[in-house]
Amino acid sequence: RVEGWFLHSAGSDTPLPTVLSIHGGPHGAWGAQFSFDHLMFAGAGYGVLLVNHRASTGYGDAFVRSIEKSYPGPDYDDLMAGVDTVLGRGYVDSKQLYVSGCSGGGALSSWVIGHTTRFAAAAVRCPVTDWIGMAGNADVPYFAYAFFDKPYWEDPMAWFKQSSLAYVGNVTTPTILMTGVLDMRTPMPQSEAFYAALQVRGIPSRLIRFENEWHGTESVPSNWMRT
Repeated sequence: RVEGWFLHSAGSDTPLPTVLSIHGGPHGAWGAQFSFDHLMFAGAGYGVLLVNHRASTGYGDAFVRSIEKSYPGPDYDDLMAGVDTVLGRGYVDSKQLYVSGCSGGGALSSWVIGHTTRFAAAAVRCPVTDWIGMAGNADVPYFAYAFFDKPYWEDPMAWFKQSSLAYVGNVTTPTILMTGVLDMRTPMPQSEAFYAALQVRGIPSRLIRFENEWHGTESVPSNWMRT
């Protein structure tokens, strides 16, 4: 069992168009915290689904480490279980499901659209899409190695199979990618490679390069509004 929340305006009629918002990290967590964008969506008539999938902090070491050699993997299963739950309770319009997330949430949202067609659109923000590239270009080069038994020069296929770029051929979801030009955690080429593949395949897609932004797209108020 994992913890989740479904946010909506008081008195709103269900089923609602709904955004699955995926937290970053992956070792982060949703909690009792103010979120401008979540409340903005709720106020505009959307539901917002938040799931503390496996790897989230606050549930013990075993819960955090459960994705150690399969990321993404069990966390994706938990997210889809959350979607299935709110659909089963009649909260959500199945034809107006959307997905978004930044950093670890960007990695997962790009993975999600390569593994299901249930979402009507996606906003993939500051994602990891290629683990080999991540290991070579990010400001935390050793982070990626923790998720694999062998380095990529010994077993490159294992690294590729855990990269959302490997499943871009399955994507049919209209997708917008957003990343800061100065991002060193999930550098711009991570978004550009995924975007280029979507363009080659003719999938409706856009890439927004956020000038003067590092990791994330919301440090400048105008960029927060663009996001």
